[in-house]
Amino acid sequence: MTGHDSPIAPGFLRVRLCVAYDGRRFQGWQSQAEGEAVQDHLERAVARLLGFRVVVQGAGRTDAGVHALGQVAHMDVPPGPVPWEKWKPALNAFLPVEVRVLSVRRVSARFHARFSARGKEYVYRIWNDTFLHPLEVGRAWHLPGTMDLNLLEQGARCLAGTHDFGGFAANRGTPVENTVRTVDRIVVRRRGALVVLNFRGDGFLYRMVRLMTGSLMRCALGRLPLEWLGEILEGGGRVKTSFSAPADGLYLKRVLY
Repeated sequence: MTGHDSPIAPGFLRVRLCVAYDGRRFQGWQSQAEGEAVQDHLERAVARLLGFRVVVQGAGRTDAGVHALGQVAHMDVPPGPVPWEKWKPALNAFLPVEVRVLSVRRVSARFHARFSARGKEYVYRIWNDTFLHPLEVGRAWHLPGTMDLNLLEQGARCLAGTHDFGGFAANRGTPVENTVRTVDRIVVRRRGALVVLNFRGDGFLYRMVRLMTGSLMRCALGRLPLEWLGEILEGGGRVKTSFSAPADGLYLKRVLY
């Protein structure tokens, strides 16, 4: 774990949270004016316990509709009002059923949910059949058609490694100075109609996983050659893909420290 100095108010303690959520009803992780982001709901739950609002700092943003199995966040709280063993059940009592705090533990002031992170792991789920199973609605990308698993695996190997991923990033409004990232691995697994892509890397640009997934699927369905992926990588952001997979199938699996 890398350190990052982040001042704590005198008498306060830093707490690390691990959070899971079904992202369908929320405006993503980061606080929004409408107050319907996951961060907003967590901060309101904390405020009900403490009587005042504190900032809950996440490891990174997830878009509207994106899910999380292991989002990490931290907050600074006074030691008295809520005993340690009560934080998890107390927070969950005030949160929507689609959001659950999985663990709460004290950490040092040098821990920062975002800046201490060394990488992330995402999962993308695709349902490759003529119809979408009703229990997969909102939780997987329905993609009918004949998929070539061999092409998909070849494309995954092409994208793995250290590259300039500017061509696989959407514009968030503020240009990113450095678009070089290392994707340690992209593992492809299929079980029946379900195809799962597991991405692990040191960091991901805005919508990078969804754009990589959408582009890989274009190749796996035979609509574009694999060489096209290499052309996007070599373009250094001058050439961009526009094939973005929907939010439904994306999950932040874990944050690496």
